[in-house]
Amino acid sequence: MRIELDLLRFKDQLQVKREDDKRLIFDPVRKKWLVLQPEEMVRQLMVCYLLEVKGYRKNRLSAERGLKVNSLQGRFDLLVYDEDVAPYLLVECKAPQLELRQSTFEQAAWYNTTLRVPYLMVTNGRDSYCCAMDYEAKDYRYLDAVPEPV
Repeated sequence: MRIELDLLRFKDQLQVKREDDKRLIFDPVRKKWLVLQPEEMVRQLMVCYLLEVKGYRKNRLSAERGLKVNSLQGRFDLLVYDEDVAPYLLVECKAPQLELRQSTFEQAAWYNTTLRVPYLMVTNGRDSYCCAMDYEAKDYRYLDAVPEPV
């Protein structure tokens, strides 16, 4: 079930600047300027959505962090923690021109093998899907909205 987020409504809130021949965007989670790539734009729009619409707190967000799955190294896009600082919502971001395919879901699920979040989400800024995970039944169900903070 596709979720309509209208992330572009937050575009004016993003801090973007030009330095030399590069366009940079400020990441309020990591508190630094980053090269503006399409996937980074989606990640920053998603951060705005999570903070402003869903009411998540900035100190509960983590962006572009490494994690180890089995013996392989990976990097998740966004991870939201609950009030007990347990992983709660994992968001995999893709560039807007990329279609969300089965491989996108598999990448997010692969990261989740170590995190075991209750909610898993994928977005390319245009299309977004979020699932509630059921680890006992080894199943998931699509949600019609991004989960509320706890």
